[in-house]
Amino acid sequence: MTSRPYTDRGIVSCYLGQLRLSPHARSVYAQVLHDFQAVAERRRTVDRTTLEEWLRDWGAHWQQTTLLHRARIVDRFLDHLVELKLITSNPIAVLRSELSVKQSRPIWQALASRKPDRALAALRRPVAFGSVLGEIMREHIERMRMRGYRYTTQAAWFLRFDRFLQTNPELANEPVATMLEHWAAAKSTRHHAAECERLEHALTKALRHRDPSVPPRRLDARPQKEAARHFRKPHIYSPADVKRMLEIARSYPSPRAPLRPMSAHLMLLLAYCAGLRRSELARLDLGDVDLRSGTITIRETKFFKTRILPLPDTVMAELRAYIDARRRAGAPQDPQSGLFWQTQGNGRYGSAAIAWLIVDILRRAELKPGIGTGRTGPRLHDLRHSMVVNRMLQWYRSGINPQDRLPFLATYLGHRDINSTLIYITVTQDLMQEASERFRVVGARCLASVEEVQP
Repeated sequence: MTSRPYTDRGIVSCYLGQLRLSPHARSVYAQVLHDFQAVAERRRTVDRTTLEEWLRDWGAHWQQTTLLHRARIVDRFLDHLVELKLITSNPIAVLRSELSVKQSRPIWQALASRKPDRALAALRRPVAFGSVLGEIMREHIERMRMRGYRYTTQAAWFLRFDRFLQTNPELANEPVATMLEHWAAAKSTRHHAAECERLEHALTKALRHRDPSVPPRRLDARPQKEAARHFRKPHIYSPADVKRMLEIARSYPSPRAPLRPMSAHLMLLLAYCAGLRRSELARLDLGDVDLRSGTITIRETKFFKTRILPLPDTVMAELRAYIDARRRAGAPQDPQSGLFWQTQGNGRYGSAAIAWLIVDILRRAELKPGIGTGRTGPRLHDLRHSMVVNRMLQWYRSGINPQDRLPFLATYLGHRDINSTLIYITVTQDLMQEASERFRVVGARCLASVEEVQP
């Protein structure tokens, strides 16, 4: 529970002044927050009961989706009050911690239900690393991160295994090998089998750190290879496809955000011409662009790599035009501000917003099925695959040996070696034809020379 936190209605105006909202959004935010503040002042507290009362008051006036959307506004406002030390804690954050739930939306849904206690109890998740092996796994994750590894993927494996052990307490006294057998049998997918193999390998390392007598275990690569055969195949965009997407991005309907069409156009250019990942686009800062040298800096990406990429003159021209338009739109000029700027949220496009925008362009270009078709059709990441394949085609057609250029391409893409780059080479009909033609010109001549030498 939190005591009476604030009585000054001006706190809402000060908060809204920091958000860079449109006039319409500002009026909606003000209505929601003033209504919530009236409930809080009536109860003289900001606790779970206050939230439930506000939800009941307005649940009769708004649809559930609208209510949950406006609950997010209240949630962020409560976090702001915590930062100002006007309240001791955000009740939603407290419930997330108690229930081990990452998102706020399920909490709000439970509080808005007819039986909040039962709904909240259904949300409760096992405590992270609370199983019999939890402490060993936690120590191993901390150890690997202290050595400089991010270890996020492996931590997710351990966390899933830990939750499985907590939901199956009868395995607590069984040998580790038996626990792993039951975990492997929990799902029959190839991806799960590959994850179990890598989990067992990592868990053996953790156990050996405590007990050196535990025998080492060699990683079996077969499950991972079997899962890779069934991965979603990338879609290779043709130059005509890319041109179509760029045209749609230029004319993207966005009356409330005039800068969005130019932002989408530049995102597509950098994803295709520079092979940038979605996360790399989201992390680009204004200071990462060097207009004089014609380069951009990609900082601290996969495997802690930072790389400086030269860009074609045409792409740099688009970058200059975008930066000028960004300045005229009133975007901050601080070098640490996001390159792709918007008025909502924290001022920059996040990975999810970039994905949504590009996917919508793909649908408008009729390259991807419509809404409601699930994860089908081309993806944003396929532009990176297309960049590699089309670059290989250009090398073939220019008489360049692609094998000699692959190390440079791997460095440009931010890969550790060419083995990672080879995954991006999808054999298309055009690529096969160019390779066959290269063999006809070069390989056939070598075969003829060998036949002449033979007696």
